[in-house]
Amino acid sequence: MRILLASTMVLLTLSGCWGPDAMCGNGEYPVKAVNSTTGGACVPDGEEPPAGYVRYPEGKTPTHVGDKWDTYWDTHTLDENGRESPA
Repeated sequence: MRILLASTMVLLTLSGCWGPDAMCGNGEYPVKAVNSTTGGACVPDGEEPPAGYVRYPEGKTPTHVGDKWDTYWDTHTLDENGRESPA
């Protein structure tokens, strides 16, 4: 029984089902769609956001689904210059 439990724990950890879901994978950072409360994407580190997306303001980047900044951006938008406004 202990082996089964240990195996299950390892599988859950490796599959990403353990703990909060990360916004992006390793080597990526999240960006927000311009003038949108729902749009977002992940961009490889070292690359600029694609057209129609901007970086989050410093200190306001969500890291996990449902975290403080993820829920904050449900009611706020960013314009093409990264200026914040209520939705």
